[in-house]
Amino acid sequence: MDATVFHFDNSYAQLPERFYASLPPSPVPRPRLIRLNEELARHLKLDPGQLCNESGIEILAGNRVPDGATPLAMAYAGFQFGGWVPQLGDGRAILLGEVIDADGVRRDIQLKGAGRTPFSRMGDGRAVLGPVLREYIVSEAMAALGIPTTRSLAAVFTGEKIMRETLLPGAVLTRIAGSHVRVGTFQYFAARRDVEALRLLADYVITRHYPELEGADEPYLALLGAVIDRQASLVADWQLVGFIHGVMNTDNMSIAGETIDYGPCAFMDTFHPETVFSSIDHMGRYAYRNQPSIAHWNLAGFAQTLLPLVNDDQEDAVAKATEVVNTFPERFQAFYAAGLYRKIGLADMREGDDELAQRLLSCMADNRADFTLTFRRLCSLKRDGTEADDSVRGLFADGAVFDQWAVRWRQRLASEDRSDLERQTDMRCVNPAFIPRNHRVEQVIRAAEDDSNLVPFDELVNVLAAPYEDQPGREWFENPPHPEEVVKQTFCGT
Repeated sequence: MDATVFHFDNSYAQLPERFYASLPPSPVPRPRLIRLNEELARHLKLDPGQLCNESGIEILAGNRVPDGATPLAMAYAGFQFGGWVPQLGDGRAILLGEVIDADGVRRDIQLKGAGRTPFSRMGDGRAVLGPVLREYIVSEAMAALGIPTTRSLAAVFTGEKIMRETLLPGAVLTRIAGSHVRVGTFQYFAARRDVEALRLLADYVITRHYPELEGADEPYLALLGAVIDRQASLVADWQLVGFIHGVMNTDNMSIAGETIDYGPCAFMDTFHPETVFSSIDHMGRYAYRNQPSIAHWNLAGFAQTLLPLVNDDQEDAVAKATEVVNTFPERFQAFYAAGLYRKIGLADMREGDDELAQRLLSCMADNRADFTLTFRRLCSLKRDGTEADDSVRGLFADGAVFDQWAVRWRQRLASEDRSDLERQTDMRCVNPAFIPRNHRVEQVIRAAEDDSNLVPFDELVNVLAAPYEDQPGREWFENPPHPEEVVKQTFCGT
């Protein structure tokens, strides 16, 4: 394999050594490619053919360190379910380095499941097949939905068995990210009162992610505002597709504003704001309803780390940072409301629209309506006819409730000068037909783990690559689970 295949241009490794631990990935016995994301590879200016050959697979498995790589495990801390952990870090991931993609954007290339590091905390440093497939499926589905996210370049079998509840096949995921800097990265140095490191890190983030802030009068306060804006937009995106992250710890909040660390994540079928899937979220801290408030709490923690950089006068720094942090609810609501109005086909926002939209959600929750199907089928309804209403009414336990709402909805649509076709087209661009439904993901994992059958995995990934398009012959992927197929809990896999 050509040693220059990756064209690394590494920046994080140039930071002081206390930011990371330098070490190579741990080799695995019998690596075998599961899937390569060829489209993403080409966008990263990589040759898919080279990555698919024996030498390429050796790199993707961690058995070979390519020329130009600076393998390292990043240090960070974090609040996990509200409890402070002063040292976390990459316990099973190795950052190989960075490349510049076809858009001129710097991207991390990381191997997840690459073996023990100084941050493993008694863990084995490995990943098992199920969580690797889940992250590949869901992260690529999120990208297709247009939601900022880390990406999956490749998945490989390791040829070994890993002990979790039982012995399970091992795998490695090659993850691509705008960066892997987290709120928890800042908290790591703040806890150590390492102001020099905080300044270096903040300057690094500004240069890499927010270059427009260079030269700002108060760059660190501006950084806080920029991160808040990206997170407000991101969490609004989650809410609008019914996505539940499951582990919104501060070490799982990206400074780049991407969805990161897909563990017990899931998409809702039946809509209810209190929905929780994660098996370790016993109190519902990270329930669907709570995601905006948790993001706000996490960002307050980020603000706290920046105080020494904002002003030497702590009282003044706190006042200024608090003012910026308190803009989160308004920013989130603006993003969320704009998206929700588009989901129900409104071209602009008027008095009474919020109540109309919230009423639909309330009716869905009370009548156990499927979140994704309700909005998708709403796209087919016309302003002046009700012949297609049964497709939506049938999703509600009490169809009359939907009928009552639909009367008000049509009255509102009548006030806009748009054709049904224009509105329907716009609605289909924001209301997906296909999401990674939990029972489908579980079926894929079972087929791969129990029968070494990857055909369902490939088929699901291909369907989810076009979530907003009608796909004749694949309509059954839209269907919610039968009662016996319902997934009530999801698991992290660590």
